[in-house]
Amino acid sequence: MTDYQSQIEAWRAGRLAALTAEDGWLNLTDRVEIAAGRLTVGAGTGNDVVLSVGPESLGVLELDADGTARFDAGQGLQALKPVPDNPPRIKVGALLLEVTQLEGQYALRVRDADAPSRREFPGIDSYPIDPAWRIEADWEKLEVPKSLGIGMVTGVETSVQLTHAARFTHEGEQVELLPTHWKSGKPMFVIRDRTAGRETYGASRFLIGEMAGDKIVLDFNKAFNPPCAFTEFAVCPLPPRQNIMAFEIRAGEKKPIEG
Repeated sequence: MTDYQSQIEAWRAGRLAALTAEDGWLNLTDRVEIAAGRLTVGAGTGNDVVLSVGPESLGVLELDADGTARFDAGQGLQALKPVPDNPPRIKVGALLLEVTQLEGQYALRVRDADAPSRREFPGIDSYPIDPAWRIEADWEKLEVPKSLGIGMVTGVETSVQLTHAARFTHEGEQVELLPTHWKSGKPMFVIRDRTAGRETYGASRFLIGEMAGDKIVLDFNKAFNPPCAFTEFAVCPLPPRQNIMAFEIRAGEKKPIEG
């Protein structure tokens, strides 16, 4: 195995570990839209926020208009703690509660650390590693930053600010991809290609760019499925028109394995 293959295998192992972790995407049980105020939370139907898991009465959530949240599980109000690249959260028993926000709409998202989906997950199916799909693209700054509307799987549209574009040539044609999000300080691309719906997840895949001087490495062997490929309780962006490619990228993750 070459060094490059070892690197991709290590990346895949880390990806699997993150997906099956306690705060991974396999154990989401609920996503309930909420408004600011004092809200009772639990599985009982009399609660303001009714969950599909946990005790009849889990506790009380206090949400301020600015998104600051606190939770009382019987031991006094505790602030939800901020987490890098994630919404603020608090652990209550086996449940991990997060308050998310999308275009001004808040939601309580719940993960169950004891969810059987984590233990029964069959793994991630991927294409064979192909070094040819590791592409060093030009990383070009836009003359003027521009706003772009990004559709979400829920039908909501968000607005993102673009400052750069990645450009490379494939089979003699120029390709321009727009980084619409940032993850841990790195540009993230929401992409789709001709394998979508047949071999790869139909809505999109994600790709994190890696800076290399005035270039950006687009390693499609690291293209991965969005959270929505694994749970109905995630809200994922769709690719902008510029990121829908008219050719096959047979690298990276395939559709999730059924069962």
